[in-house]
Amino acid sequence: MFPYNTMMISRFFFPETVPHGGTLELPEALAHHAVRVLRLRVGEPLVLFDGQGGEAHAVLVEAGKRCTVEVSAWHALERESPVSIVLVQALASADKMDWIVRKAVELGVSAIQPVQAARSVLRLSGERMYKRVAHWQQIVVSACEQSGRNRVPAVAPVLALPDYLRQSDGVQRLICMPEAGRRLSTLERPEGTLHVLIGPEGGWTEEEMAACVAAGASGIGLGPRVLRTETAGLAVLAAAQALWGDF
Repeated sequence: MFPYNTMMISRFFFPETVPHGGTLELPEALAHHAVRVLRLRVGEPLVLFDGQGGEAHAVLVEAGKRCTVEVSAWHALERESPVSIVLVQALASADKMDWIVRKAVELGVSAIQPVQAARSVLRLSGERMYKRVAHWQQIVVSACEQSGRNRVPAVAPVLALPDYLRQSDGVQRLICMPEAGRRLSTLERPEGTLHVLIGPEGGWTEEEMAACVAAGASGIGLGPRVLRTETAGLAVLAAAQALWGDF
């Protein structure tokens, strides 16, 4: 067994159930990343996780045409936050969405629900939408590898805001509204999963805010300063972790 250090030992998401011991052949893409990109050598340690919780410590034993590892130990480690938050993010420009997804995972988000808002710069539908969601899901995996998470949050297919409101009826929701006087610090610890709604670059329209409030969302403000869409959701996640989570 080797000491666990997320700063020194490479972590990899394994797409199938990781056995708790024995020899394991790495899939081609994972093997390429480990041996050709990160240049791991035979005898070096690594960590595998399959997204179901826990992780396997392993050692690279073959790095040729076949890339195999020997699983040396299994650890049922959980690094999930005690507060469950779904980030309901209105579509922003591509680079901003990539940033939001990556950093939200680092901050412990439980899932991400992209929504199409009236003022969204990015417009997605059909095959292009599914490809972009798959791209974001891969960013989630990468962020889990980096941050030490052993469970992989899901990125849901993009929904129009009205469709999201209908499908998530009954859940506890907060919507960020600059003019709202209520602050996150005044709220009680949420029971169950909390959905946090963040507007696009141009903000929510009056009609969208009214629809969210009519659907049961509570408006909250984030102080006297106006935060950008790529900042607001991350600020809420960090604050929620400090108030109710594991910060």
